[in-house]
Amino acid sequence: MAEEAAVAVGAGPDVNTAANPTETAMAYLQDEKTDGDIANINLGELDLTTDEFILDEVDIHIQANLEDDLVKEALKTGVDLRQYSKQVEAELQRIEQASIKDYIKESQNIALLHNQITACDSILERMEGMLSGFQSDLSSISSEIQTLQQQSVSMNVRLKNRQAVRSNLSQLVDELVVPGVMISTILESPVTDQEFLEQLHELNNKINFAKELSFRETLACSDIQDIVDRLKLKAVSKIREFILQKIYSFRKPMTNYQIPQNTLLKYRFFYQFLLANERTVAKEIRDEYVDTMSKIYFSYFKSYSSRLLKVQYEEVADKDDLMGVEDTAKKGFFSKPSLKSRNTIFTLGQRGTILSPAELEGPILVPHTAQRGDSRYPYETLFRSQHYALLDNGCREYLFLSDFFMVAGNSALDLFNSIMGKTLSMFLKSMSTYVSDCYDSIAIFLCIHIIFRFRAITTKRNIPALDKYWEAVLELLWPRFELILEMNIHSIRNTDPHKLGVLDTRPHYITRRYAEFSSAIVSINQTFPNEKTHALLGQLQVEVENFVLKMAAEFPSRRDQLIFLINNYDMMLGVLMERAADDSKEVEGFQQLLLARTQEFIEEILSPPFGGMIAFVKEAEALMEKGQLDRLKNEEARITQLVRGFSSTWKQSVELMSQDVMRSFTNFKNGTSIIQGALTQLIQYYHGFHKILNQPAFRSLAVRSELINLHHLMVEVKKHKPNF
Repeated sequence: MAEEAAVAVGAGPDVNTAANPTETAMAYLQDEKTDGDIANINLGELDLTTDEFILDEVDIHIQANLEDDLVKEALKTGVDLRQYSKQVEAELQRIEQASIKDYIKESQNIALLHNQITACDSILERMEGMLSGFQSDLSSISSEIQTLQQQSVSMNVRLKNRQAVRSNLSQLVDELVVPGVMISTILESPVTDQEFLEQLHELNNKINFAKELSFRETLACSDIQDIVDRLKLKAVSKIREFILQKIYSFRKPMTNYQIPQNTLLKYRFFYQFLLANERTVAKEIRDEYVDTMSKIYFSYFKSYSSRLLKVQYEEVADKDDLMGVEDTAKKGFFSKPSLKSRNTIFTLGQRGTILSPAELEGPILVPHTAQRGDSRYPYETLFRSQHYALLDNGCREYLFLSDFFMVAGNSALDLFNSIMGKTLSMFLKSMSTYVSDCYDSIAIFLCIHIIFRFRAITTKRNIPALDKYWEAVLELLWPRFELILEMNIHSIRNTDPHKLGVLDTRPHYITRRYAEFSSAIVSINQTFPNEKTHALLGQLQVEVENFVLKMAAEFPSRRDQLIFLINNYDMMLGVLMERAADDSKEVEGFQQLLLARTQEFIEEILSPPFGGMIAFVKEAEALMEKGQLDRLKNEEARITQLVRGFSSTWKQSVELMSQDVMRSFTNFKNGTSIIQGALTQLIQYYHGFHKILNQPAFRSLAVRSELINLHHLMVEVKKHKPNF
């Protein structure tokens, strides 16, 4: 660094000389001129030395220099450029001398810095050597890592291949090996032990695996085939003995066969094992079970059905117990019907409770208990008990067969029918015998609806086993019900009013029978509506209406006819509304008939005391509509008689009319409504009478002052309103 500083100092005068700007510029221009003379080359568009280009450049530089702040300042102050140039040159020399002195002053530091840089260079050289060694080592390590990676991949592939072979071979060996625990358990342990069941599963797997290997012609299979076959025979023998023993236990008297059934379900795999490995034994067990259970069910239900019949009511309906048959039983009007009364055949009473969920699915009857208590029941109660027992046992049996014997669909139905078929045939035969001589239509109809509900229960439980039986029962019951109903219809149609005893305006016992019977059928039919039932009840209702009209025609006076009709319609409507819905066809029909006959009766009872006034009002209103009211101007005497007659007799007439109505109708509520309707109609007629007399044609009549005030009349009429 000192040497470089000395060189710089020594070179100072030369630099100063060479730096004369005037001489340098002149030499440069001379050289340029010489070069331009020598190189006379036509460059065309590439020639940048044209005057135009130079002038443009000069203009640009001049313009740029004029923008300089120093130039602007010099031009403003009028500075001499030559003098200013010398000052600048002197300043530069002064600065150069000062810089040289600074270099000389710092020469030691510069030398020290030089030495330090040299030392750093040596250190960096050594580090470079070390890093080069590291780089070469890393290159060799990278190649070794690549080699190790390739070896690892190769070893991984070999490991996977060996593991795959090992898993297959180990599975094969495990399946082929017959452990001693399996042999001792199959040979010595009872079939009810859990360990026996587990080893039986393992044995079944080995048998299936051996079969699979035999198809592949695996030689190792022959080594274990003999042992597996002997274990299979031993297991089949023990399982067969166990299951047959359970089936034989069903046959013991007073045995609850559901307990051994539940035991068999715990060991359902036994039958699965037999079915897969020894179908002959499986078929033997299945046939034995079918034969045993078929006999058990047949014997049980035959005995149960015969015992049930012993607790049935002794008095039942016969072919003469029809609606249209004369009632010879002596009974008062308010007497409670006894069992011997024919009316009880058509009355539902408490029999309908058999269809309630609590009764329908309640415990079955125990015949010997009922016999000890001298209890008797109607046929539908016995029918419910018998068929609920069938439903309960049938559903349980179907589920057992599907689970234990592993059958479904038609196979399950066929197996079920092979067990229960004989019992169901016995049921149908005994039912056909009973129904063919049964005339209790309510009992038959209750049985039909019991079947409807039991069928819904089996459908909800998803048990199709009894579907065909339900249909067969309904095919027995429906025709019989229709026949009994048609017999009743014919009996009413063929009834001779002259043979029914003394005429009476009170409700007839035949209409009461109809009302009780119809309300019973309608109330039962509400849950499961049936069009056939509606059609038959419609026919029966038509015949009853005709019968009532036929009986009413026997009365000599229209008044008595209307009383008879109203009493019967009201009674039938009241009974129907106790059980049937208000919007049923039967209720609506009798409501219309009752309303029409009540209106006619009101007109009938108003006619004797007030007929003259009513006739005058109707006549005058008709003439008012035609605008011919003046034709009644000459009826002053008639009007006077009507006004005075009404004023003098209306209270007594209303009192007599009320008493007469209350005596004529058995239903006090109905009699009260008729009186109210009659009084309301009377007020309406009298109001119309007032309006007519207020017309211009009658305003001059003096008798108008004797008219009773309408409001006063209404107050007085209310005093005659019956209160019950």
